Amino acid sequence: MNNYFDVTLGVGLYFCPKTIALARILYELENVGSVRESCGEAHLVSPEGRILDAQAQMRRALQEPRMRKPNLNRIVAMLRTLTPSQLTAVSAEVVALEAQSGATAVIEGRFAAGAFCPHCHCQRVRRHGQANGLQRYRCHECLRTFNALSGTPLSGLHKREKWTGQAAALQDGRTLRTVARDLGVHVGTAHRWRHRFLALPQALQPVALAGIAEADETMFLLSFKGQRTLPRKARKRGGKAAKRGLSHEQVPVLVARDRSGVTAECMLSATDAMTMAAALKPFVPVDVVLCTDGSSALAAAARALGVEHHAVNLSAGVRVDGAWHVQNVNAYHSRLKTWVRKFNGVATRYLENYLGWFRTLDRESSNSLKPAQWLALAMGRGA
Repeated sequence: MNNYFDVTLGVGLYFCPKTIALARILYELENVGSVRESCGEAHLVSPEGRILDAQAQMRRALQEPRMRKPNLNRIVAMLRTLTPSQLTAVSAEVVALEAQSGATAVIEGRFAAGAFCPHCHCQRVRRHGQANGLQRYRCHECLRTFNALSGTPLSGLHKREKWTGQAAALQDGRTLRTVARDLGVHVGTAHRWRHRFLALPQALQPVALAGIAEADETMFLLSFKGQRTLPRKARKRGGKAAKRGLSHEQVPVLVARDRSGVTAECMLSATDAMTMAAALKPFVPVDVVLCTDGSSALAAAARALGVEHHAVNLSAGVRVDGAWHVQNVNAYHSRLKTWVRKFNGVATRYLENYLGWFRTLDRESSNSLKPAQWLALAMGRGA
């Protein structure tokens, strides 16, 4: 606080710098006429009155802006004079603002437990103004500024008012052209948003499987969808491989799933025992009982991991042998393939994103995720 004594106002009081600045303005206005005369009123104001007026203005400046009732009534009266097309435009703008405020609340929730610097992970940060409707912070260590989106896949994306619509499209499994039409964006924008939103969910794998776990691989056709230059002749509407069975035209995906529904999956570079063992090792602890379809590579992988293994001889027509079967994981394969088919072929470079997308949908099948939960997942927070 500053001691502003008898220089402009003729009284000895304590004021903060902003109050002093307002008081100076009031004093300068006195040279032209009284304050209220400058505002259109015809009576003089004493210095003490100007002090109180300055303090009142300061309080209004520091308070959160709120809509006064006369202003609201004036806006409502103006709405009654608008044409139907103008009302439609205003309604769309209101809906967009509501959607943006909802997305902003989810975004700011990233720092609900305390802000931290995404650059150096320091927790000694302070507020540093606002920009684009988001609170900014400044790190005490690296001195860099950031907001709740910094360091996430959503950083740098525009049209935040449409993000909840994109999140709802993920839950519905809509195609790109449908999303672009519904949100009023370009197909390229819809494509970029989809894979930015899926960047973190696709990496979300279970910590470990438990009890009896089933493992089996499934194949996806190698696809260069979206690329301008192809190393082979283009196929029509996805097409088929040149030959049946395993080949360089197929991409193997290993799925491991326990009886409680916890699922881990990953793309494989090969289908040999060493590759499968390396893929299963993060999710299969030694106390898990692994059940497979009799694949020699999976049997060798189980021995390398040191876990109990039971194989079901599907080639001999044995589907179930007591508690041992692979119907759970095979049913997951079927649901996955059926769901992917709607996209008319998935580019191999984005296949992991689609696997993570379906894994999230399957994991939350009993409790459909809300748009806000999808948005939180896209930022690396739990649903």
